[in-house]
Amino acid sequence: MTKSVERNLVIGLDVGTSKVVATVGEITDDNKLSIVGVGRQVSHGMDKGGVNDLNLVSESIRRAIDEAELMADCRISSVYLGISGKHIQCQNETGVVAINNTEVTDEDIDNVIHIARSVPISAERKMLHALPQEYSIDMQEGIKNPLGMSGVRMEAKAHIITCSNDMAKNIEKCVERCGLQVDQLIFNALASCYSVLTEDEKELGVAVLDIGGGTMDITIYINGALRHSAVIPVAGNQVTGDIAKIFRTPISHAEAIKVQHACASSQMASNEEQIEVPSVGGRPSRIMSRHTLSEVVEPRFRELFELALEEIRRSGFEDQIAAGLVVTGGSAKMTGALEVAEDIFQMPVRIGSPLGITGLTDYVSDPSFATAVGLLQYGRTMQSINATKSKADEGNWWSRITKWFQGEF
Repeated sequence: MTKSVERNLVIGLDVGTSKVVATVGEITDDNKLSIVGVGRQVSHGMDKGGVNDLNLVSESIRRAIDEAELMADCRISSVYLGISGKHIQCQNETGVVAINNTEVTDEDIDNVIHIARSVPISAERKMLHALPQEYSIDMQEGIKNPLGMSGVRMEAKAHIITCSNDMAKNIEKCVERCGLQVDQLIFNALASCYSVLTEDEKELGVAVLDIGGGTMDITIYINGALRHSAVIPVAGNQVTGDIAKIFRTPISHAEAIKVQHACASSQMASNEEQIEVPSVGGRPSRIMSRHTLSEVVEPRFRELFELALEEIRRSGFEDQIAAGLVVTGGSAKMTGALEVAEDIFQMPVRIGSPLGITGLTDYVSDPSFATAVGLLQYGRTMQSINATKSKADEGNWWSRITKWFQGEF
């Protein structure tokens, strides 16, 4: 994974419907994440998390990567790649194994998770994640780390996330066309959770709503583990489309109006504040009030939040979300979004921005960078886990050699 001999770097690539973001993070000696490079470009060729045009997507990625390389002064060769879309599916599964030598080892844990993730899936689907939720040993339930515990039978519950194999191949092709390798595909919503949630929220019970350009991703954590995830194929672009159609302005201008002036709550928008709206076909621009714009935006935002609320209720975990809702993604920045969300969900709501980072924080301390920074956090965690396993394997190998020389092999 290291992109330079002297520096321990991890790279995240978020290829969204509205933007492509490449982030470069340096893992410091104390295992902290320092942002050293960011590249952001308008996304072309993507729709609702899926690739529509390989060439356009590849060009957007190349530009974002070049920008990040220039800022970080490094050469990028591989990335942790985010993926989303309505093809993402989740399910909770269980695995059971007999414990060897009456004490749980790393091998036992790996085996029970492997069994949990061995649920039959069609050839058209690809396994993204098998995330442990909790373990049970004999009669004891709710164990978070069973390593070293004694018992005869161990059961594991895991959250399984799969995606369309073809969708995954298409987005990987775009990256490979840029001369890059994909270290791992990560579900965008999972990555966002790595950057915006605290451990206390995960333990208490929290839902995350990541509103992108083409999709809304929902995740629910209860007792420190991911219990439910889903993708809703409508999001911020619906708001942009409404502005464009109702006010008869080009999509690019509608997006700019949404970002600069839109308000999700009409009560918070002023009638006195005027906005210039460009027209199409060479017609002169028109003037309207910000309050009029909010009357178009608010109903769509309420609809988006209501769709998310329906999904949370469908999951069966609504009553266990004691820490409330975290709203992130580019559309979360809109004025009034927090107030409308609190009104719809009837629970505490906060806007989620990346946490626990140093370096170029001014560039990424924004909800729209939640996924891109989360990919770095995920990559750092994976590197740490792999390094720990490598040391353990070396120790086991040396122990076996020592015993062999002692005649105990």
